[in-house]
Amino acid sequence: MPFPPDFAWGTATASYQIEGAVDEDGRGRSIWDTFSHTPGNVANGDTGDVACDHYHRWSDDVDLIASYGLGAYRFSVAWPRIQPDGRGAANQKGIDFYRRLVDRLVEKGIKPAATLYHWDLPQALQDDGGGWQNREIVERFAEYAAIVYEALGEDVAWWITHNEPWVVAAIGHRTGRHAPGLHAITAELKTAHHLLLSHARAVEAYRSTALTAPIGISLSLAPTYPERGTDADRAAVDLSDAYVNRWYLDPVFRGDYPADLLVLFRERYGLDWVRDGDLPGIAQPIDFLGVNYYARRVVRAPEPGETAEFPWVDSTVRTPEIPRSAMDWEITPDTFTDLLVRLDADYGAPPILITENGCAIADQVAVDGEVHDAGRIEFLRGHLAALEEAIRRGVDVRGYFAWSLMDNFEWGEGYQRRFGITYVDYPTQRRIPKDSARWYAAVARRNGIG
Repeated sequence: MPFPPDFAWGTATASYQIEGAVDEDGRGRSIWDTFSHTPGNVANGDTGDVACDHYHRWSDDVDLIASYGLGAYRFSVAWPRIQPDGRGAANQKGIDFYRRLVDRLVEKGIKPAATLYHWDLPQALQDDGGGWQNREIVERFAEYAAIVYEALGEDVAWWITHNEPWVVAAIGHRTGRHAPGLHAITAELKTAHHLLLSHARAVEAYRSTALTAPIGISLSLAPTYPERGTDADRAAVDLSDAYVNRWYLDPVFRGDYPADLLVLFRERYGLDWVRDGDLPGIAQPIDFLGVNYYARRVVRAPEPGETAEFPWVDSTVRTPEIPRSAMDWEITPDTFTDLLVRLDADYGAPPILITENGCAIADQVAVDGEVHDAGRIEFLRGHLAALEEAIRRGVDVRGYFAWSLMDNFEWGEGYQRRFGITYVDYPTQRRIPKDSARWYAAVARRNGIG
């Protein structure tokens, strides 16, 4: 079955993961610069100082996207390039970089999708009041967003306020595995709330402009299942779903936090940073929901005597028959359909963009000079078939952005994990299209899996 006739086929990247040039043209320091330069935080001591050198190779990278025949490209704007200290006047050289990028994309017939925040917060804002824990950051983000709206204007085809606020909050502020490397659930919950508030303020700022392109938010979502069929495990599923998924979906679409987890968190942490009127205000109308999907989640209730931060424990079920990626994530494409059908049913059938979906493989250059990533092709084939099934069931999905255009700095994993459809030889910065790039290009060309 072909996809809808105006379906957008694209690929995606993020600024800190590919740009490099961290000290050039007035860019300020980000929390990821600080975090990655702190020993022990990133595998092999890797940093994003050079990454894929996209800051200097951006034109060739756009040509690469065009060579694949893709009609859309999702990138993120680095806040420290626009406002080095997170406030005040714009850095014109930073604006000029993204303006050149967007102009080149449009020239090549590629629709730009701009993400305002993909995790590289200016370090100055972290130092001054705790970054996302400080409510003042809501207005700082709205001001930054307004600068970018004016700079890039109507040439952007889709606007995305935030990428994966759950990851920013939970992995950056509770588990400490991402920048800024904190370990406190109150820091996590404050961060989550201020991210959501800033999303709403950025949408409000956008509506005050004359721009007409759709605007939304990208959430990392994981359909959740019980390890066993017990009532306790099913209750654990409900709380896990509330924590990972509904804590972000419900405010955006319903103007409230999920009641089951809200009661628990109020009892334990007070949530005194949530003010009257905040939650209804977060539910600003958006034009699409960005869905980032990688894997399902399987959970169970804690065993007697087992300590759990919440009344659920993330399971480490090992199911031999289920394949796993190089990230050790299960590959279960059918659960992608489950997620999309559920979003359609529970949240008023919003238009959806798949803003990230991809697979880490231990890629190597073969003796013939090519990269034969059959496992990634199977991943993409399975997930696109699952997406096709969701569309058949009536879900309004309007585009798909494969993660990622090229191998890059994979956050805490450094350069040891490769998600790209393009291989990057980091010592030479040579780009090598993988078999998956050619396969995906054929899918985009025929608008169907084939």
